Amino acid sequence: MRWGLIPSWWKKTAKETPSTFNARAETVAEKPMFRSAFKRNRCLIPASGYYEWKTTRTGKQPYYYTARDDSPLTIAGLWDEWNNIETGEPLKSCTMIITDANELAGKIHDRMPVLLQPKDIDRWLVGNDGIALLRPAENDYLQAWPVSRRVNSSRAPGDDPMLIDRIAV
Repeated sequence: MRWGLIPSWWKKTAKETPSTFNARAETVAEKPMFRSAFKRNRCLIPASGYYEWKTTRTGKQPYYYTARDDSPLTIAGLWDEWNNIETGEPLKSCTMIITDANELAGKIHDRMPVLLQPKDIDRWLVGNDGIALLRPAENDYLQAWPVSRRVNSSRAPGDDPMLIDRIAV
């Protein structure tokens, strides 16, 4: 899927889509860009972890967040299918939902992805629960550590395992 939601009703080109990489939990049910997908097209975005950047006097320092027990993370997401107005081809796209940061994530950034627990997955996908599930993860769920600034480089291969290695700062 393309990262950055393009709603099915979008009448402009993909390049004209505003930034839709993230949907805010507190407005996802009302914002026109996300509300239809919130009602009918929910998904799960599996991840081993995610990065956030801390501003320091020497530049931005990336930190890697992952589950304390090293299990995969499950991020609440939305998807939709749009017909490309230039080619007529269908295009599936998605976005992740973000919420206020918990205590750990808040040391680096004020927002974090909504991380669903196994008990919440069916309720999320079926749509029985909505906004109530879109909350910060428990404070003891994640761990984080500084990683190489190579994460910021477009030359670094995305599957390089060294990009999640702990470094000293």
